[in-house]
Amino acid sequence: MDSQSAVTMEAGAPTRKESGRLPSRHGGHAHGHSGLARTAHGMSSSSLRKKSDATLVRKVPVASLRPVLANLQEVLLGTKLAVLFAAVPLAVAAQCFRFGQVWVFALSLIGLIPLAERVSFLTEQIALYTGPTIGGLLNATCGNATELIIAVFALVQGKIEVVKCSLLGSVLSNLLLVLGTSLFCGGIKNLGADQPYDRKQADVSTGLLTLGVLCQSLPLLLRYAVSSGEHAVATDTTVLELSRACSFIMLLAYVAYLFFQLKTHRQLFEPQEIEGGDEEEEEAVLGFGSALFWLILMTVIIAVLSEYVVGTIEPTSQSWGLSVSFISIILLPIVGNAAEHAGAVIFALKNKLDITLGVALGSATQISMFVVGTLTPFP
Repeated sequence: MDSQSAVTMEAGAPTRKESGRLPSRHGGHAHGHSGLARTAHGMSSSSLRKKSDATLVRKVPVASLRPVLANLQEVLLGTKLAVLFAAVPLAVAAQCFRFGQVWVFALSLIGLIPLAERVSFLTEQIALYTGPTIGGLLNATCGNATELIIAVFALVQGKIEVVKCSLLGSVLSNLLLVLGTSLFCGGIKNLGADQPYDRKQADVSTGLLTLGVLCQSLPLLLRYAVSSGEHAVATDTTVLELSRACSFIMLLAYVAYLFFQLKTHRQLFEPQEIEGGDEEEEEAVLGFGSALFWLILMTVIIAVLSEYVVGTIEPTSQSWGLSVSFISIILLPIVGNAAEHAGAVIFALKNKLDITLGVALGSATQISMFVVGTLTPFP
C-alpha cells in the first residue's frame, strides 16, 4: 500500500500526490457534485442504493396521489435493503402482541439496518438544499445516529454496562472488523496494484483517536493511582468531575475537527472520482420538506426500535446463552451500521481507500469524540 508523500516520476510526467490521484488540468482537486462535498459516509451508503421505476407511479390514475407515492417509492424502495423494512412492523407487532422478547430483539435489530441507510440518504437529500457546510455538518451528526440513540436509551434505563460496551464495540468494529476486512478484500481484489490513500486525512483521524484514548484513560488512571496510595483523596465525585472535564475537551476538539473538515480544509476530505469516473451525479429526488419529514419519521422509528433492543437485551442474552457484554460489543455495532460497513468493503474492492478510511476512521472518531463526549456529562 502506497502512503508516501509523493512518488517521483520521469521528467515531464505528471506528479502523483499523496492521495495517489493525478491533479486536474486546471490545478487542484475536483470538488464534489454540484458544489456539495459528499462525505465518505454518504458515498459508502450510496453503494447500496438503486433507482426507482418512475413508470409505476405514472400509471396511478389519481394525479394528486402521484407525488406522495413517488416519495414513498423513493424512500422505501430506493435501497437494495428494502426487503428488510418488513422487520419494522413485525417488531412492533411482536412487542404489542407479546410474541416473545427474543423475537422483538432480533426483528428490531434487523429493522435498524435499512433505517440507518435511509437516514444517510435523507441527510444527503437535505444537504443538496442547505449547501456543503450545513449538509456536511448534518451528515457528520447523523452518521452514527443509531449508536447514539441506543446508548441514550440504555443510559436512561440505567444500563451503564450496555452503554460502555456498545460504544467500545462500535469503535473496535470500525477499526478492526470494517477496516481489516476492507483492506484484506481490497488487497486480494487489486493484487499487484498500488492502493493509494490520502495520508493527511488518515493522520487527522488518527490524531483525534489518540486524543480520545488519552481523555478517556485519565479518569481511570486517576482512580487507580490514588486508590493504591496511603492518602487516597480521590472520590467518585473527583473522578466524575475529571471525566466531565475530559468530555468537554473531546467535544471541543470534535467541533474544531468539523470546522477543519467542512470549512478550512474541505478539499482534503472530499472523496474523489477515479479516472473515467463511474460515480453518478447526486440529484435531488425529494423536496426539502419531504426529506425533512422522512428524516424525522425515520429517526422516531429508530428510537422506537432502539428502545425495544435495549429493553430486551437481557432476556435475549439469557435465551441465547450469550453475555450482555458480548451482544453489546459484537452484535449491536455490527448490525446497527451494517449498510455503511458493507459500502466500505465495496469501495475497497473498487480501490477507493480514501472512502473506506473515511468510513472506518470517521465513524470511530465520531463515536470516541462526539458520542462518548456527549453522554459522559450525564449521570
